Amino acid sequence: MLAAVILAAGESSRMGSPKAVLPFQGRPFLGHLLDITRHAAKSEIGEIRVVLGPHAEQIMSALALEPEIVVHNPNWEQGQLSSIQTAIRSLPEGATDGMILFLVDHPLISVLLVSKLIAEFRRSGLPIAVPTFHGKRGHPVIFAARLYEELLGAPLEQGARAVVWAHATEVLEVPTDEEGVLLNLNDPDALREALG
Repeated sequence: MLAAVILAAGESSRMGSPKAVLPFQGRPFLGHLLDITRHAAKSEIGEIRVVLGPHAEQIMSALALEPEIVVHNPNWEQGQLSSIQTAIRSLPEGATDGMILFLVDHPLISVLLVSKLIAEFRRSGLPIAVPTFHGKRGHPVIFAARLYEELLGAPLEQGARAVVWAHATEVLEVPTDEEGVLLNLNDPDALREALG
């Protein structure tokens, strides 16, 4: 079983309000991603974690999140890897054989994409799977559980990329025609362009 981990612990300073609660097709970014985790490969995702930071109370209230899926990252200012590490530490030992990592500011993805990524990850046996659009790597990314220790020990300044680089010959690229895997909606202009 995989853990679905949604990273939503950033300050959202460029957007001006928490990205997790911004609307996408009538649902907040985070609500859309949670829907995807619950409908994509239902039998494959056993644990869900939403990592929150400075806007935790506002996000939890707006989305009525179940407390058991929420993880607070007290070190959110240290960056994305610190949230990944917080999520890994929150998982029951041995309960997952990998995790699929979503970024809250990359909401323009589909259930079909996530299901395909998981299926290809399983088929390949490789420890990392990433979607690609026109040859460019995007999100979400799957890491096998055997890489958890490496993620926990990776340098914060390099982030999870350090683990990807260390396993450069073991990364499965899954082509998709969904440009959303690349679209980082982290400021108002990017949001307007993507949704307009």
